[in-house]
Amino acid sequence: MRRRTPPPPSPLPQRDGVDAVRVRLPGTGRWATVREHLRERFGAARAGLVEEMFAAGRIVGADGRAVAPDAAYVPGLFVWFHRELPAEEPVPFPLEVVYRDDHVVVADKPHFLATTPRGGHVTETALARLRRELDLPALGAAHRLDRLTAGLVLFTVRPEERGAYQTLFRDRRVRKVYEAVAPYDPALALPVTVRSRIVKERGTLTAREVPGEPNAVSRVELVEHRPDGLARYRLTPRTGQTHQLRVHMTALGVPILGDPLYPEVAAPSPAGDFRRPLQLLARKLEFTDPVTGTAHRLRSGRTLGAWSSYDDWDGGQ
Repeated sequence: MRRRTPPPPSPLPQRDGVDAVRVRLPGTGRWATVREHLRERFGAARAGLVEEMFAAGRIVGADGRAVAPDAAYVPGLFVWFHRELPAEEPVPFPLEVVYRDDHVVVADKPHFLATTPRGGHVTETALARLRRELDLPALGAAHRLDRLTAGLVLFTVRPEERGAYQTLFRDRRVRKVYEAVAPYDPALALPVTVRSRIVKERGTLTAREVPGEPNAVSRVELVEHRPDGLARYRLTPRTGQTHQLRVHMTALGVPILGDPLYPEVAAPSPAGDFRRPLQLLARKLEFTDPVTGTAHRLRSGRTLGAWSSYDDWDGGQ
């Protein structure tokens, strides 16, 4: 089997904890110049921006030198540039480190903060923040936690070790325990293990259950309930499908408080609205380090606002 040659390192430093964009020119094509290909690649709407970047020398090759506007197209060539980032609404909650060594960083992520750059969330992400605050430009995420979910996330310090930690999650050798606040249903027999097949199509906001072989398994336990009709649940996913816990809790008839997607999609919240966060928390993360052999049992120090003070949670921060 032919081994794939890794791309050269970026000649551009990170900006605000965000890597430069890397583009590899296709192996075949009809383009005469690099500029012609990038104009077509990024579409007519951004053709003017491509022109500006070439004029300013902001598109560079592996040697760090600016690529000339008339540079010939070379199949397989790599170029880099920093995209212009729109202003982002700061997420006004702390990102706390609960464990750190030479190999990993485990952070306790707040609600509303994305794990990694994606879409409109780039500099206001846990990864970018940690790179800046800890001065660890090579930091990478071993897995992701939904932007609306709070709790523990594992990051790797050394790029060459990232695969070993990602394999832990792929092979289900990480025990994750979540906590949620949802309505109490005395008729719901708990604990229960929910098994179903969940699919999420590209471009859709929500995942859904469909007939077929189960690919999503969650253990749901009742921790406690109280007279106001709310309950606290312990959720233990045995698989990692997108929105799995949210879908399974909704299917049981007790959707998690503050969920803007389940059981119904709510109108988008305006930027800067941090009220009524989703009441889902990645409480525990347990794994044996594949590099050091250390057994880790880590716990989030966060609380779910609807349980500790419903009025404060319901009224916003």
